Amino acid sequence: MTLDADFLTHALTIARSAADAAEAVIQPRYRARDFSVTAKSDATPVTEADREAEAVIKRVLRSAFPAHAFYGEEEGREGDSDFLWLIDPIDGTKAFVRGYPMFSTQIALMHAGELVLGVSAAGEYGERMWASRGGGAFLNGRRVQVSTADALDAHTAISTGNLKSLAQSPARWSVLADLVSSVGRIRGYGDFLHYHLLARGAIDLVIESDLNILDIAPLVVIVREAGGVFTDLDGAPIGLATRSALAGTPALHALALARFDVPRA
Repeated sequence: MTLDADFLTHALTIARSAADAAEAVIQPRYRARDFSVTAKSDATPVTEADREAEAVIKRVLRSAFPAHAFYGEEEGREGDSDFLWLIDPIDGTKAFVRGYPMFSTQIALMHAGELVLGVSAAGEYGERMWASRGGGAFLNGRRVQVSTADALDAHTAISTGNLKSLAQSPARWSVLADLVSSVGRIRGYGDFLHYHLLARGAIDLVIESDLNILDIAPLVVIVREAGGVFTDLDGAPIGLATRSALAGTPALHALALARFDVPRA
């Protein structure tokens, strides 16, 4: 199978269809509050909608790509292939359970360790973004681009996600404090939303210290195709073992990364 533009176009079409199928499962349960909640081994919640949505996503993807491998939030790794689909059926289950629309379906394709396409579908919020390598990033069909922000000043907006690990490093916590004091706005949009905002130029930098690849895989492709830079907090490429994120315009990513390059306790 050749990883060319035609393949990526086809695979992205299938991924968007899989997101449609997931939404058909998730939306009725969310609106009717038709689900029960149990706790996984890590104490995070899971519902029938999570499991059912992951299953239907896989059915759609497998029908088109039976030889590909899968890594899902609910069922883990399946298969062995250079093509690996990364699936989080409901990223933001806590929001789903509590009844506010800050959750999304995240679907991405990784080939030989490189993320090459992604769909971030937040139907209840009214946004869907998608991108493929070399094909640009789109929000509800409109091509988007990161902002031109190039300085940490009063015009800059930063959003943060989970910062528990960062807070345990006095040096890095001090860096974050300096960043906050340097910019015009600090918010904590979290989950899919701050990456959507970044990709369409509404905020300029995102910082998170506690996540996993399934939370961000498609968003990495989307931000990059919108002209941004996306690494972990150490500047390393995003991969299956990633646990943090630093994403922003090229200039602001470079500035922030240089500041976070400090000894940690």
